[in-house]
Amino acid sequence: MTSPTQRRAVLLVGMSIGEAVRRDELLRTAAAHRASIAFLQQADPSLSAELTRLADAGAETVVLVGVRLAASGPAQSWLRRIAAHWWRERAGRRPELLVATRLADSPETVAAVAAVTKAVTGSEPGLTSAAWEEVTGHRHQVLLCRGPRCTALGAEEGARALVRELAAHGLGDDDVLVTQTGCQFPCNQAPVVSVQPDDVWYGRVDAAAAGRIVAEHLAAGRPVGSHRLPRHRKERPGD
Repeated sequence: MTSPTQRRAVLLVGMSIGEAVRRDELLRTAAAHRASIAFLQQADPSLSAELTRLADAGAETVVLVGVRLAASGPAQSWLRRIAAHWWRERAGRRPELLVATRLADSPETVAAVAAVTKAVTGSEPGLTSAAWEEVTGHRHQVLLCRGPRCTALGAEEGARALVRELAAHGLGDDDVLVTQTGCQFPCNQAPVVSVQPDDVWYGRVDAAAAGRIVAEHLAAGRPVGSHRLPRHRKERPGD
C-alpha cells in the first residue's frame, strides 16, 4: 500500500489456486508487512490490476514477492514475465518493479525473500513461445478440485501425492496433464478428482488414493473401484 509519504509498496503475489483458497492467510501475512495482495491466476485482484492501482496511487517502487503455499504452481519466472508484460504495456508513468529472486513458501520467509530482488527491465521473455502453440499430446487430463470443501478436507495433500507418484512412474505432461480447478461437485465426496477423457470421477481422494489412481488407472488403465463415484450421464433429447 502507498501513502503521500510512503512511495515504496510491497505486493505479495499468490502464485497458484492454493493461495487463492487461502486468501485470509495471505491477507494476514500482507498486513504484517504493510503490503497488499494480488494473484497470478484464478482470483482477484490480478497482478496486473493491482500494479495499475499502485501505480495510479503514486507508488514509485513496487517490490513483488511471489508466495507459494500449495503443493504446486508456476515457477518464479512467471512472476517476472507477467510483471514485465504489465510494465511494457503500461501507459503513463511506470514505477520501478523489483521482483524477489525466489518464492516465499511460508509467511515466515516473506521478509527474507523480499530482501533479495532484481529489477524488471522490460527485456524479459514475453507471454508467448513456440513451445506453447499446440495442445499437448496427453492421454489423460486429471482435474483436481480445489474448491473450498475439497481444500479443507485435504485436497492439497492428495495433489502432492499425485504429482509425486506421476514422477515416480515417469509420467510427464505429454502423458498426464494435471489441472487444478475450482469446485467440480459433488462436494459431499470431497476431495474430488476426475479423469478425462475416461469420464471417471473419484471421491475422498487422500494421498493413498491418489497414489493408487496413478498406479492403477493412469499407468495401468484400470480405474480404482474403491473410490470411484457413480456417474449418471444425462442424455440429450433425441439420443
